[in-house]
Amino acid sequence: MNQKEKALAFAALHKKGDPVVLYNIWDAGSAKAVAEAGAKALATGSWSVAAAHGFGDGEKVPLAWLADIARLVVASTDLPVSIDFEGAYSDDAATGAANVSRILDVGAIGINFEDQIVGKGGVHPVEKQAERIRAIREMADRRGIPLFINARTDLFLQEGDESRHAGLVDEAIARGKAYAEAGASGFFVPWLVDEALIAKVCAASILPVNIMMRPAAPDLKALARAGVSRVSYGPGPYRVMMEELKAAATEVYAPR
Repeated sequence: MNQKEKALAFAALHKKGDPVVLYNIWDAGSAKAVAEAGAKALATGSWSVAAAHGFGDGEKVPLAWLADIARLVVASTDLPVSIDFEGAYSDDAATGAANVSRILDVGAIGINFEDQIVGKGGVHPVEKQAERIRAIREMADRRGIPLFINARTDLFLQEGDESRHAGLVDEAIARGKAYAEAGASGFFVPWLVDEALIAKVCAASILPVNIMMRPAAPDLKALARAGVSRVSYGPGPYRVMMEELKAAATEVYAPR
């Protein structure tokens, strides 16, 4: 498949009630392993990519490095590849779109794009975030690539008290609607784990909804019942792999 065909195939995997599962990767080696395990598509996680290369999360990986990592991942597989692009490395809409273009240059067909103000806390006003999404969509359309823009809201991620998540749902739904109108392809609500609230978001969203799997989250069957279209694992796979590596190394270096 060419890049456009991969983008269309990736979008088609997002089915309400039958979610595409993305076991997040961080480099070409992890991409090959997950592909060989039976994945239908691949997606990086920004935290994992940063940690694997000695950086903290939050656009600490230099943009040129990230583009090169994306290039190596895409070259390692025939599967569609989505890149966690955080805040597009700029608050400015035009600059962000130009940065995303560099990810298209290496053959990726999707991005995660978040509404948090990277490094400063809080989230962008909905109108500004919609403008940023619109600029990315217009850039991709000019290039003839149906880029899958997975628009992420950090409302739930930034509220550590999960008992307050119900009070954020209406704002999240409004943001999802605005992001859809601006050209987003999917709506990502990381850290939302209450099954009833997830179902409410899915019922109200015109975009396929992405949930991040974590210990407190419902299982895959429950998420499917709630109407989820995409399940990702965030930094979980990297942490599992590093714990296994550390355990194996500890055994090797244990006193005899």
